[in-house]
Amino acid sequence: MQLIEVTTPAHRKEFLELPVRIYKNEPNWIRPLDQDIEKVFDPAKNPFFKHGECIRWLLQDSSGKVIGRVAAFIDRESTVKTWTLPDGTIRKDQPTGGMGFFECINDQKAAFTLFDACKQWLEARGMEAMDGPINFGERDQWWGLLVDGFLPPNYGMFYHMPYYKELFEAYGFQVFFNQYTYYRTVKAPLHPAVFARADRVRSNPDYTFDHIKKNNLEKYTEDFRVIFNRSWGEIKAGEGEMSYEQSRSIMKQLKPIIDEKLIWFGYYKGEPIGFFVMLPEMNQIFRHMNGKFDLLAKIKFLWHQWRGTSRKMFGVVFGVVPEHQGKAVDAAIVMAARDLIQDHYDRYDDLEMNWIGDFNPPMMKVVELMGGKIIKVHATYRKLFDESKPFERHPILKKGPAKTNPS
Repeated sequence: MQLIEVTTPAHRKEFLELPVRIYKNEPNWIRPLDQDIEKVFDPAKNPFFKHGECIRWLLQDSSGKVIGRVAAFIDRESTVKTWTLPDGTIRKDQPTGGMGFFECINDQKAAFTLFDACKQWLEARGMEAMDGPINFGERDQWWGLLVDGFLPPNYGMFYHMPYYKELFEAYGFQVFFNQYTYYRTVKAPLHPAVFARADRVRSNPDYTFDHIKKNNLEKYTEDFRVIFNRSWGEIKAGEGEMSYEQSRSIMKQLKPIIDEKLIWFGYYKGEPIGFFVMLPEMNQIFRHMNGKFDLLAKIKFLWHQWRGTSRKMFGVVFGVVPEHQGKAVDAAIVMAARDLIQDHYDRYDDLEMNWIGDFNPPMMKVVELMGGKIIKVHATYRKLFDESKPFERHPILKKGPAKTNPS
């Protein structure tokens, strides 16, 4: 076996084509867009290169055939996490790097060769552990190993072979946290408790709820930024706030696929306090494009959008600012969306919310009251390089402001 660093156009092509061979007999696999994978490794397009570095490899067998791939990376802004636990004590993790974009034939020696490459590269840079498979970027994409529910993946999430779990665990990876994807049909009734909780809020005229309007995206861009920064302070402490430019970039990327009726904001006396962002699930369209987004693929995309190919809503992010948590604002936002989508908008059949970490029990409870059932499980693993040290799972959050994946 030979390990080769990805440095040439030919290598990059092999990096993209290997999964096509591995999943050729997997009907539920959906090929990611090539451009989405490649931008992760492009310093001009991935802002994480400003405070990090990465490397990726291919693995060839004795005949020169590519049989595996992987990437390793360091985000220097988050190599050491500091957590405030529910009892007020402080926990500081060891310096931890990341590995991801793992694909491999069912061969332990091949897999371990790839894992070893990541471990050695990270150790040389002072890391004492690695998480994987994760993204060199935010948690909303390419995060976690699919270990249960081998169904078609949502946009930005990998499908994995069932044997990958055995390879990771045989190497010594342990589950750092599980990620749950919840499912419900759009027309399924909500739990009566949601109605009761929402009514308490909606009867107060200081609270208002509405879906976005595309002709006023600048306002929602700033509202999103304000809520995000106030909601995720506990998780992103010490890592800096989302800037207006970052929020605007997110809205710019989402604009072509936004359905106004799926993105909801809550306000208290006119101030933004919460949001519930859903989108049409784009993998329902991208599965027809074989990883490409050239001119022909764009025409296909527009045709499928017009045709309404995607009948699935994708719950991306759900957040409430701390001072309004525990006041049923989450239920009120859900009810506002429900009143329109269930009763007056027959556009979607299914809803998946992807993903909620098992460290966020309050948010899990909210989604379960909405009628959500776990349909897929991804695992974020951690490998301690010194296995004599005690392993600790991701701490449980004191509050559950959101259903998203802040790094």
